[in-house]
Amino acid sequence: MARFPRHWQWNKEVAPLGDCVIVDIDGVLADAGHRQHFLDPPWRDWDGFFSECDGDAVFEENKCLLELLDLDLVVVLLTSRPTWIQRMTTSWLEEHQIRYDLLIMRPLGDFQPSPGFKRDETQALRNEGYVPRLAIDDDMRNVRMYRQEKIPTLFLDSGYHPH
Repeated sequence: MARFPRHWQWNKEVAPLGDCVIVDIDGVLADAGHRQHFLDPPWRDWDGFFSECDGDAVFEENKCLLELLDLDLVVVLLTSRPTWIQRMTTSWLEEHQIRYDLLIMRPLGDFQPSPGFKRDETQALRNEGYVPRLAIDDDMRNVRMYRQEKIPTLFLDSGYHPH
């Protein structure tokens, strides 16, 4: 696993190269509604927002969607959550029995907007030999980016992001 970036965490083992689906966490799998107040004006408290992620409920219908996907499809959870909450995130995924093969979180020191971060990681996936066949996200900025990258994208409106 040394060939992969340190902020990539495989669930059990490295998945075989091939087709993948890219799925966001907050607003897609995790109901972050209870912590949205941290992002209210006049300033956004991202540390407060992320530090309470372990209290999220799961969107059962989206969890079910992942379970119904072909087992040969690699499920990549690509989130802008920072790696300092990786342990909380993997515990939450395990607690809610969320299907995934690879978890990619934002490395410390990466402060670019979400679409730039996700574009970079999508390119890194491609460079490794994973072929994104679908992306699922709740942020229209990311949806537009994926579509510019020629990846069919399912937009799920969490209500968290202005469009």
